[in-house]
Amino acid sequence: MSAKFLNLQNIEKRFAIPGKEGYIAVTNVDLEIKQNEIISIIGHSGCGKSTLLNIISGLDMQSSGTIVLENKHIEGPGPERAVVFQNHSLLPWLTAYQNIELAVKKVMPHLSKSELKERVMKYIEMVNLSHAKDKKPDEISGGMKQRVGIARALSIEPKVLLMDEPFGALDSLTRANLQEHLMRIQESVKNTVIIITHDIDEAVLLSDRVIMMTNGPEATIGEILEVNLERPRDRVSLQSDPEYIRCREAILDFLYKKFAKEDE
Repeated sequence: MSAKFLNLQNIEKRFAIPGKEGYIAVTNVDLEIKQNEIISIIGHSGCGKSTLLNIISGLDMQSSGTIVLENKHIEGPGPERAVVFQNHSLLPWLTAYQNIELAVKKVMPHLSKSELKERVMKYIEMVNLSHAKDKKPDEISGGMKQRVGIARALSIEPKVLLMDEPFGALDSLTRANLQEHLMRIQESVKNTVIIITHDIDEAVLLSDRVIMMTNGPEATIGEILEVNLERPRDRVSLQSDPEYIRCREAILDFLYKKFAKEDE
């Protein structure tokens, strides 16, 4: 991993409230994210996790501070960053293939018809959905929709994949299956992944580091946990691994002792 890939420097986000003082969602956020690293951002509701993700993606702008990706300032959305939302956000009148094809056409208009088809099929096969490529979103399961969303995001070859609680609305078995898909895919494509999550086990299983946020308003990074587990990771064997247990307990201690939040 190389340092100085994605840098957040003194990030603050203030929301204007008519007739009142502005609401500061996050403040004093400094973070260096390495190339090919998987990080999770975790914290109680209202701690600014999604706010940070939106700023990194360029869907929202920080009030102060800078974000630099490979020595270039981020000042809006760009194809080097792709987002997978909790809601799959597929166009319902298009098939799985067409949803992915649309993204590739937009970002890579120079591709020939055969190159376009080859690229779309590559990512459909990567998420094991060849059998469902001609089905529309209302004809496939929630987990399959999310796999199409992941394939669509990866098809434009982003340097940074941003995931906003991508598995939060799914049942536990489907979520576990998609976590396995994500680990396998990241091992193959080697991009940087930033995941927003509420799930402690998910954060430890997937991440190289876990970023723990303090409570809002004026949330900031409270602690950063290094997860020293070899890849590939097996969720069953990890349950008794001392490092897995240490990481899990450290997050629990932070969230429910240092920053316990009432009335969630």
